Amino acid sequence: MRVVITRVAQASVTADGEPLAALPRPGLLVLVGIAHNDSVAEIRAVAAKIWSLRILEGERSASDVDAPIMVISQFTLHAATRKGRRPSWSAAAPASISEPLVEQFCQQLEGLGAEVCRGRFGADMQVSSINDGPITILIDTDEWA
Repeated sequence: MRVVITRVAQASVTADGEPLAALPRPGLLVLVGIAHNDSVAEIRAVAAKIWSLRILEGERSASDVDAPIMVISQFTLHAATRKGRRPSWSAAAPASISEPLVEQFCQQLEGLGAEVCRGRFGADMQVSSINDGPITILIDTDEWA
């Protein structure tokens, strides 16, 4: 599982010209890429880590200040770019695996107390954000092993 977390002053997402979600106040924009071997245990661990990371103003966490979180599924986080000019997406899990895991990730955050906004899985989305800091963090659970 790869996750990119950005502290944002604001963020919104649309698909096909339709507004899907917008953060109601400053919070976190989280891009989520699921790999073939990702599990519910990793989903839980990453959700808990994000909820408690002290990356907001004054070294506070999203849980400390009840910051909202926007979750966008992004298989391109698993792009392999070592060879050639065309990325390979073979490390990214197919939708049948990744869609339920992304939803479980959102539900896990909500279970921790987060207000979660979502994009639309598999849609061609337009994500707008104003980074705050800027603070952007990458979590790759392969590095946790």
